[in-house]
Amino acid sequence: MSKQERATRTRRALIQSAANLFEECGYVPARLTKISAGAGVSRGALHFHFENKAAVAEAVEQEAARALHHAAQSVLSADTGAVQQLVDVTHTFAYMLRWDVVVRAGFQLNCEGHVETGVNFRQEWQDCMTALVTRAHEEGALADGVSQETLVTTLMAGTTGFEVLSRTDKEWLSRYSLTGFWQHMLLVLASAGTLADIDPKGTDVVIETSSRIPEQCPPPPSAPQ
Repeated sequence: MSKQERATRTRRALIQSAANLFEECGYVPARLTKISAGAGVSRGALHFHFENKAAVAEAVEQEAARALHHAAQSVLSADTGAVQQLVDVTHTFAYMLRWDVVVRAGFQLNCEGHVETGVNFRQEWQDCMTALVTRAHEEGALADGVSQETLVTTLMAGTTGFEVLSRTDKEWLSRYSLTGFWQHMLLVLASAGTLADIDPKGTDVVIETSSRIPEQCPPPPSAPQ
């Protein structure tokens, strides 16, 4: 293994250790000595990569952002309509938040504002939903009388609620939970001609290919029957 490969592996281990610790005890109580110990490296090795705890937290956020951006781009490149993409991106993000501690810790750190990274995950999520709802309207996929602004507000409140509730019970992010949410939402938002073509359980192949799957995590479950 080259020196560069060892450095990359150490940095990844530190980010993983920090994410685990931030989730377990929060940002403020987390100590650099525990982060380095969790990664199996010395305190000096940690400081070679990161100046301080804020720099470690920023790296966790950046790694989470990269994973979520990649997933969103993958979902949006699929050959499906905007409403199905709304469903699929929600299922994809829920899976990642449930199983990937770096994504989960990075999202929570960002929402709590402990470090300034210039990225606002919730605003980006709202922007994503707004763009998809706009496209759905242009495709004629929304039911008559549905307000785009109100729909985005409702989706934002619902999906943010799932993320917050999952901090004490990760079943809120299960595919079953999200499917139930979309079964009800689609009856309200989708036009009659579109409804029959939308799968509230999400598109298996899109979710599988869009999610960043850590080695220790199970693959996304198939859609519930």
